[in-house]
Amino acid sequence: LKMSWFWLDLPLHLLMATCLCHSIKAPTTSSQQSLKGNLFNFYHSLILADGKETTIHLLKDIPKRYYFVLEEGRALAPFSVTVTPCDVPIEWSILVYKSPPGKAAPGDHDTQEVSKSHKASSMVSTIFNYKGNSVETYMGMSSHSALYLLEFLSTERDTHITVYLTSDTTSGHLYPELPGDPRIDVIGIGHTTVTLAWKHSPSVLQHSEGIQYCLLVNEKHNYKSLCAAETAIRSSGMKLPPTIALSLSPYLLEPQQVMILSNSELSIINKVSSGEVRQVCMGTKNTYTVPNLSPSTQYYFDVFIVNLLTNASAAYTGTFARTLKEPEPKVTELKDGKVIHVVLDGKKQKFYSLQYQARHKKIHFTFQLCRGQIRVHITRNGKTVASENLSGLRYFSLKGKLLDTYSVQLRSTEESNSSVKVLASPHFHKPLFPLLPESLKIKSFSKLRTCRSVTIAWLGTQEESKYCVYRKRIEEDQIWRELQSADRCSGPESRHKSEKVLCKYFYDLNLQRAVTTETIKGLQAGTLYLFDVYLFGPSGIPVRYHSKVVKTRKKC
Repeated sequence: LKMSWFWLDLPLHLLMATCLCHSIKAPTTSSQQSLKGNLFNFYHSLILADGKETTIHLLKDIPKRYYFVLEEGRALAPFSVTVTPCDVPIEWSILVYKSPPGKAAPGDHDTQEVSKSHKASSMVSTIFNYKGNSVETYMGMSSHSALYLLEFLSTERDTHITVYLTSDTTSGHLYPELPGDPRIDVIGIGHTTVTLAWKHSPSVLQHSEGIQYCLLVNEKHNYKSLCAAETAIRSSGMKLPPTIALSLSPYLLEPQQVMILSNSELSIINKVSSGEVRQVCMGTKNTYTVPNLSPSTQYYFDVFIVNLLTNASAAYTGTFARTLKEPEPKVTELKDGKVIHVVLDGKKQKFYSLQYQARHKKIHFTFQLCRGQIRVHITRNGKTVASENLSGLRYFSLKGKLLDTYSVQLRSTEESNSSVKVLASPHFHKPLFPLLPESLKIKSFSKLRTCRSVTIAWLGTQEESKYCVYRKRIEEDQIWRELQSADRCSGPESRHKSEKVLCKYFYDLNLQRAVTTETIKGLQAGTLYLFDVYLFGPSGIPVRYHSKVVKTRKKC
């Protein structure tokens, strides 16, 4: 059985006239070759090979017609046509033209006196039609030499489709096979995760190499085909790789794309106006937990079985799920002048809520960031009055009414542990935290370094305060850990007594001269030391300067 496709964009009556001029007789090889040969001369550049998927572009309201000839090689000639809309719904149909029975004697053209209009009406019939955006396959059997006409129409907008026609229905499939039950099961839902499972494709069980599953996640709707998903993402301004199959071959990502490769899974996240569109290919695993979703959000999930060798794919029946609502954080009441130390586990508990009822019109909030990264959000009677990332010691002075209710929400912005000290008090309340200098950095003087001593300096304030200096010997590979894990709220009580160097009182009314220096002696040559300075205010609550690492000279 052989097959040829030829493009024809003519009105149907002209097509039929052309067909009648080459009246097909069953089975007359010479007349079939004549029909095929004449059309081949006109449309040679547009012949489509048997058994290959073809992309067809459709203009709105302009029908496009293709036809193919089935040449009889045995009693019954099976064939199939699969059409995949890649965007909007389309209309398509299959018409068949057959030679009238009893009129097919070879070379007997003179005896056919029936009018062309009568022949056209008696020899053309519609055997299939469809309207929609689902992938549809027609399978038929032809017992006579026949000409088949395929007509496609898009009434919504310009679009494109893919068409696969084959007369070889026994030697395998272009498209991977779907299981008998192609549904995707949602087997687990969390606040930020959804776990999916689906039945294996027979293609995976028979040919695991070159076949893999790819998952598409978005917040808009399900897609009935891979090319429909790609088209939707492109229409949002994205440029995609040739296929979502992601055969692990390198390509350049667009600026709006993020590629993540972990545990042999390749993920691509597209930032589009309607939210994130994620593409994940996980090999032949038929379960997957989608991570890093937003709480209380509905997501749509589509699984495609993809043949990496041909880029052909088949779609499972898509599903959707809504992630769980983020649990309401525990609300702790703030009391005047009482410091609360809040510790947030970045993985388990990312939020913490505090509440304060004002007994004065002016309120003073103080936040001392101890560790990690935290964002604070303050509302008064439900309206936002402050929102920012914390750094060091931060004051908020707010003015409202008596009995106003303030809510403070603290959120960790990283997965490691974060902690902060919080104080709420009337504006005129005596501050518990010390007055801070312009900078909390410690400076060292390279020219004053010796093999046995180091000179450091730090800024003071106009308020007489106590400063304590501590030192600690460390190794080269400990520097990063010491600096990153330092608790900026912890006081000298957490330090070993042997690390204490000295304590001194210092202030200057002229801030330009509020600088003090200290030479630390008794050190070892060529050794790394970590220096810390603690500032104590009137209440005794310490503030830790930024740690400084200095190495003594090796030779003097």
